[in-house]
Amino acid sequence: MTQTYENYIGGEWTGSGETQDVTNPADETDVVSTVPVASAADADEAVAAAAEATDEWGGMPGPERGAILRETGEILKSRKDELAETLTREEGKPLGEAEGEVQRAIDIFYYYAEKARDFGGTVKQPSGGRAGLQTKKEPMGVAALITPWNYPIAIPAWKIAPALAVGNTVVIKPAMQAPTVGAMIVEALDEAGIPDGAINLVCGPGSEVGERLTTHDDVDVVSFTGSAAVGEHVYEQATSNGKRAQAEMGGKNPTVVMPSADVDKAADIVGAGAFGGTGQACTATSRAIVHEDVYDEFLDAVVDYAESLEIGNGLDRAGMGPHVSEDELAGSLEYIDIAQSEGATLETGGEELTGGEYDAGNFISPAVFSDVEPDMRIAQEEVFGPVLAVIPVSDFDAGVEVANDIDYGLSASIVTDRIEEENEFIERSESGVVKVNEKTTGLELHVPFGGLKRSSTNTYREQGDAGLEFFSYIKTVYRNS
Repeated sequence: MTQTYENYIGGEWTGSGETQDVTNPADETDVVSTVPVASAADADEAVAAAAEATDEWGGMPGPERGAILRETGEILKSRKDELAETLTREEGKPLGEAEGEVQRAIDIFYYYAEKARDFGGTVKQPSGGRAGLQTKKEPMGVAALITPWNYPIAIPAWKIAPALAVGNTVVIKPAMQAPTVGAMIVEALDEAGIPDGAINLVCGPGSEVGERLTTHDDVDVVSFTGSAAVGEHVYEQATSNGKRAQAEMGGKNPTVVMPSADVDKAADIVGAGAFGGTGQACTATSRAIVHEDVYDEFLDAVVDYAESLEIGNGLDRAGMGPHVSEDELAGSLEYIDIAQSEGATLETGGEELTGGEYDAGNFISPAVFSDVEPDMRIAQEEVFGPVLAVIPVSDFDAGVEVANDIDYGLSASIVTDRIEEENEFIERSESGVVKVNEKTTGLELHVPFGGLKRSSTNTYREQGDAGLEFFSYIKTVYRNS
């Protein structure tokens, strides 16, 4: 069934003329939804509506805002199956992964619903005979949120919920490849009774709508997730206009495998991190840095893992779904050619799949490369597809050096049974997220998330209490009365 959505501005669903069909990347004859192609004028209207609503929403007691967020979570929970199916149809990931992502969005709204109750400030003991000394935490004002297609409900949720919890009004621009479940969040907020203008949705191209939101005089705070090149531009534009901004961007995430590790377990960890979500995650495992003593054994095991995956339509709960678009598929295929031209050995996969059900979608077999040198492009640049580079190292120190010798620093992990290696890796890893005996993907919602180097502007973190801090400022109050 095809759903139709309009922009949501000032409490009303409103069209903008031109529309775009969102299709299923596993079957491009399946039209998931029709959405508007908004313009800069639509963005202006949405910002005006948000600005008008700041006093009402920001002045509402935190527990009342929290009640609306909790009800939103309840509505999303009641629609969980529909949301997961829609997510799979528009983004392509297997249904089991989509169900987990939807549950994460539900949990995020529950979490920030409770946080809204006690987010207010602190009382300090004054000196000099003053009657009182305290801090108050205040909303920034109008928040512009620009979100990607690869986690189309989780990332909008973890930006929208904390922004609203502390009293900001919101304009969100979801990615045009997968905007439908983001629109369904807004639908749930509307049903939950959020005041007109507190949440606004504009679906449109980043070059026009995103640019306008980033530079608009009435936008106070900007949060972006996407590619490094675009994120750096957004951050520069926003901060040059005096706005608070954060950008979470790309990754080239390593898992270091040491001789003490269970090799089959290590292969499962790396395989899940590399090929889950078709490798279309900023935290995906794209480099396996393996001690030479277990290199050959690990390579055989991870090749077996890749070859065991059933590739197909996510609605059929396949092991790996399609790329989200023809362009993304072409990008992965190009990197596979580049890797081979630079001397890496393609051990398995890396082929566009055709014939039968594959002809209607954007499918590729998961690729594993050996004989990869750390300075090859396949080991340095973000591919954003199911492509794994397996790199041999002689010892632990070399493994850490190769892991850190990269422009990105988002997520990193080590697989080892030696506690001293765990501890040293945690200390020396140049990444915002460090994991031990786990895949580089997968996050808890109540702790900070963000990267280093070119993975992040490294200004504010997302999620947990850090998400609340980004969307608020501190006012210090001195009383002498």
